[in-house]
Parts: sequence; C-alpha cells; structure tokens
Amino acid sequence: MSDVKITISEAGSYKVEGEVALVDFEGNRIETREGKPFFLCRCGESSNKPFCDGTHKTCGFDGRLAER
Repeated sequence: MSDVKITISEAGSYKVEGEVALVDFEGNRIETREGKPFFLCRCGESSNKPFCDGTHKTCGFDGRLAER
C-alpha cells in the first residue's frame, strides 16, 4: 500500500487519501471510489455511515479537538 493521509477537518469529517482498505467490524470490505479521497463521519449522525453526508452542519456537532 502507498502512503495514506487522514486529515481531520475543523468541524466535520475525516478526509482519507491514498490506497487504503476500509473494512467493517467483521472484516468485510467497504467499497470506496478507487483513487479518490473519501470522507468518514465524525458526528455519528450520518445516514450513510461510515461516510460523511454533511449532517454535522445541522446537528450541533462540535468538532474541536481536545486541548493538548
């Protein structure tokens, strides 16, 4: 596999870039668009889990990271 980059957006999803296998808790592969970045939900309210559908914008999600 090549390099993978995961970017945490300030108030939304995780952006995943690079060649990576996405699997569920049973080890079943979840299809993604090959060669394209995908966005994973952080708020827990997406109707398309594990992918982000933009619900974080209307559900009151606070995406700020804990202070270090």
